[in-house]
Amino acid sequence: MKIIIPAAGAGTRLRPHTHLLPKAMLQVAGRPIIGHIIDTVTRDLEASEIIIIVGYKKEPLMDWVHRSYPDLPVRFVEQKEMLGLGHAVFTAAPYVNDDDELFIILGDTIVDMDLPAMVSQGCSTLGTREVEDPRRFGVAEVREGVISRLVEKPDIPPSRLALMGVYYIREAKVLFDSIKVIMDRGIKTKNEYQITDALNHMISGGVTMRTFNVDNWFDCGTIETLLETNRFLLKKQKLPEKEAGTGSVLIPPFFIGEGAVVEDSVIGPDVSVGAHVTIKDSIIRDSIIYDGADIRSVVAEKSLFGTNCKVRGVFSRMNTGPDTQLGE
Repeated sequence: MKIIIPAAGAGTRLRPHTHLLPKAMLQVAGRPIIGHIIDTVTRDLEASEIIIIVGYKKEPLMDWVHRSYPDLPVRFVEQKEMLGLGHAVFTAAPYVNDDDELFIILGDTIVDMDLPAMVSQGCSTLGTREVEDPRRFGVAEVREGVISRLVEKPDIPPSRLALMGVYYIREAKVLFDSIKVIMDRGIKTKNEYQITDALNHMISGGVTMRTFNVDNWFDCGTIETLLETNRFLLKKQKLPEKEAGTGSVLIPPFFIGEGAVVEDSVIGPDVSVGAHVTIKDSIIRDSIIYDGADIRSVVAEKSLFGTNCKVRGVFSRMNTGPDTQLGE
């Protein structure tokens, strides 16, 4: 099996944090999103190679993966034009054998599900979940237990089964041939080459696909979902114990990065503190603080503090970009 992780997007909804980093490199629970994804798939699946599709700000992601997983068989493939998820997956085609099985998971998607069970259904399987409003997702229509049709972001959804960005494909050659067909014919949805159109082409050609329920899913595409993911992972993971600094109280769950200094402060619950952060005389809950931030006399919740930012004497919800300075 080969694992494909498309992670080329710019993450415009997460600016200013993605001005310097790709979305997959933003941290939750003390680790970049891409790290949580790699940890999950390598723990639960046997893969001969992991293919990461890169593009926007690719160097920090590639450097981090090389340093963090020196023995992992990883290949980076660049998507030079942002032409859609189908096109992104197609860039991996030269490195996949015809008889390979594929597991595809989006580079901004963290899932909590039984991956071994998903790939043991005996056919290609798509991760889905019932949602209240499926109009912003790809949607699966199922008949007699088999997917009959997929619709990308429909105005009138045929069901509430939304695609969660997790795909197990047994027929790699058929998938890539189908993506090539839609690109050659200029078939686009929402002005992009969508993987749902290629999967529909496979279904119409006789390939059987089923759905598999995703227990928990986080797309990490907005500040709200990033904080939600941070809360979930902090509660789920057994993180290293950390003693409070001088005059401080740490309320679980929390994560304190290497070299961080916390003095005369209350941190938590649901706070992730990056490496070499300084926090003094502050109260912070339900927030993510990126590496190198210097925070003093601050009261904040539901906030993101950018890399190397300096914040002084602020009492509000914040979303500071990298190298920002607030207060005197």
